[in-house]
Amino acid sequence: MDKQKSIDLLNQAVADELQAIHQYMYFHFHLDDQGFSPLAQLFKRIAVTEMGHVETLAERILFLKGDVEMAPAGPVAKVTDPSAMLAKAAELEAQSAVDYNQAALRCSENADAASKQIFEQLVGDEESHYDVFDKQLDNIKRFGPSYLALQSFEKLEGEPQA
Repeated sequence: MDKQKSIDLLNQAVADELQAIHQYMYFHFHLDDQGFSPLAQLFKRIAVTEMGHVETLAERILFLKGDVEMAPAGPVAKVTDPSAMLAKAAELEAQSAVDYNQAALRCSENADAASKQIFEQLVGDEESHYDVFDKQLDNIKRFGPSYLALQSFEKLEGEPQA
């Protein structure tokens, strides 16, 4: 096994996850400011999940005796329209699933089964996130402004009142 190949793949995933965290928190802040609390909380919860992904990736990098690169893959997209936010998030998640599938294959070719398993788990999580964002986007398309109007009045179950 060439540890550096795995470290490079893992660090690219860290960069992608950090990009998602920054993007989703940006969306969270703007949606909360617009009064769309349930949608804002959805982005915040998924950002926290992505933080867990960074931790898992970092632990593996350190185990392989590498250094964790903590730089996001790119800048935050300045998107404030709820539908555009969901479309951007779905796009990020779909691309991550493709990238992590490729990384899993490359880890397998590199005889690194543990990193391969991490990437396979990430694929499942990213596909799940994609599904959530896609369903919300579909609801906005199906129900229009009425769906978003409900977002301004309702809190998600279990969410504390502000």
